[in-house]
Amino acid sequence: MQPEKAQLGKSFKQKLVLKSSLAKETLSEFLGTFIMIVLGCGCIAQAILSRGHFGGIVTINVGFPMAVAMAIYVSGGVSGGHVNPAVSFAMCLFGRMKWFKLPFYVAAQFLGAFLGAATLFGIYYDGLMSFAGGQLLVEGENATAHIFATYPAPYLSLTNAFADQVVATTFLLVVVFAIFDSRNMAVPRGLVPLVIGLLIVVIASSLGLNSGCAMNPARDLSPRLFTALAGWGTDVFTAGNNFWWIPVVGPMVGSIFGGLIYVLVIEIHHPDPDSGLKAEPSEDKAEPLEDKAEKYELSAVM
Repeated sequence: MQPEKAQLGKSFKQKLVLKSSLAKETLSEFLGTFIMIVLGCGCIAQAILSRGHFGGIVTINVGFPMAVAMAIYVSGGVSGGHVNPAVSFAMCLFGRMKWFKLPFYVAAQFLGAFLGAATLFGIYYDGLMSFAGGQLLVEGENATAHIFATYPAPYLSLTNAFADQVVATTFLLVVVFAIFDSRNMAVPRGLVPLVIGLLIVVIASSLGLNSGCAMNPARDLSPRLFTALAGWGTDVFTAGNNFWWIPVVGPMVGSIFGGLIYVLVIEIHHPDPDSGLKAEPSEDKAEPLEDKAEKYELSAVM
């Protein structure tokens, strides 16, 4: 009787196990991004809804990066823990990941961020309803839309905002490429999520004043779309002189510059040609290009 139960349990588990590696990676990116939004935006929600009594700029600048680190710990070993379309795009552009995976990664990231925002809204629903007398405001002293998405400072022009997101994401990718460069000061695998979390602490603490330093199209656009549907209305897209597209396009451009700068300034100059992107096939030991792309695929990123 006991062996039959064990066999039944084993059979049930086998039915649940995903056979496709792409399906596993897609699910991993979904869960990682979901965790990042619930815990990261949750830090902002706690600070705002308590009117600073249970958090502030320090808890946000530390809490959100640590949420990213936790997301990478959960998903990094399966999908790489990108949890960011700009990062996934850079991985494909510089040969770290195959292009056919990109739509699946990006879709999972956007869906994970949207459901993460919905979950956070549910957790803090009563707090949101009592904060401004039941009003869900985008601007003003009692605004709550910026719990979920980033908004520009009053002085910020669209040109400056775009440059802000490009530069911030450039720094993100430069350091991320360095973290995973085995010919540089590579970080031990188990410490990678924490180091990336610290990287985001530095960027948020130095470049976050203008518009909150999103650096992630999924982190910003999906929650913004949720707020538009949940009661804040279309003002979430028109606020800040139609600022909404800046955290979507800016990080994508910045990811190109970041990867390019690291490859051109550091990576191609390593003495061992097999250590970087400019890997020339050796006469003694040639590897297929397809295998090289997988070999240098980064394993964890914001």
